[in-house]
Amino acid sequence: MSRSWDPTKLGHTLSLVAEDDEHSGEFVEMIRRFSVPVGRTGDGVTVYGFGRAAEVLPIGSARLPGPVPQPGIGAHAHDFLVLCYAHRADADVRIDGRRWTVTDGDLFVFAPGQVIGYGGTGRIADDGWVVWFPADLVRSGVGASWRSHPLLFPFARGADRAQRLRIPPAERDAWMARFGALDTEVRTRADGYREASIAHLTLLLVGLARLSAEVGDQLRSAEEPLLGAVFDLIEQRYHEGISLAGIAAELALTGNHLTTVVRRKTGRTVQQWITQRRMQEARTLLSETDLTVAAISRRVGYPDVSYFIKRFRAEHAVTPAQWRAA
Repeated sequence: MSRSWDPTKLGHTLSLVAEDDEHSGEFVEMIRRFSVPVGRTGDGVTVYGFGRAAEVLPIGSARLPGPVPQPGIGAHAHDFLVLCYAHRADADVRIDGRRWTVTDGDLFVFAPGQVIGYGGTGRIADDGWVVWFPADLVRSGVGASWRSHPLLFPFARGADRAQRLRIPPAERDAWMARFGALDTEVRTRADGYREASIAHLTLLLVGLARLSAEVGDQLRSAEEPLLGAVFDLIEQRYHEGISLAGIAAELALTGNHLTTVVRRKTGRTVQQWITQRRMQEARTLLSETDLTVAAISRRVGYPDVSYFIKRFRAEHAVTPAQWRAA
């Protein structure tokens, strides 16, 4: 899908939704206030940017269920990051043409450029929160690409990977409280609200990063015997020379069949899950130990350190040494 646009050729306006649009409410007002059209994808989908005002911290926050403004916005993309939590929901959403069912406890991560559309209900949740912000708000000091920031990594996974995370039932009220605390700071703008808002956003992103690292655990504990077996094998042997062929042989399946089943159920291939587990461990070792990059490479299953650095850069847009320094 082509996603090229030139924001310099378009006027910035806050009137995203016509005044006589049948939808109203807090959510639409927040979109009017913080989003501006900056271009179109190659397929003609409108891309929205973050409306900046010098006196306002660039964070948008809204409680759901504000009605999603259809057809005023409809299918669209952003050049900013969006975190959407469905505390209670029975709906669906489309991300780059793929349909996702939205249920209680779903946390969606929308990356810049992804085309988002909503189902017949015109909303993504019956209760929840949505927060959106430009990447440069939290990437200070990490380099040219926001994808290199440890807390923004979940947004960089790409359209072929899982964009939905599950918050365990016991933690859902706490997540609602975190979103609410951020929203209060953004709206009241009391003394110190900028620092407090960024602190609350950081806590949300830390929670998101932890959930993202635990996706394998969540799938392994689901009622899917085959997935459970795959993830058990990955966990036991990711630090060795494990491969798709090896896992398929252990399970008495063909590699093609295993790949098809795992991709259909998780959105990723077996090899992508192996890489994800290795990179998760590599990030932990880079952050928490003084081991050399070569030693870490061996510990996570890459005997060739040059290949490890290449794979790490492909996943994170920076080298392991740059990640550690940042």
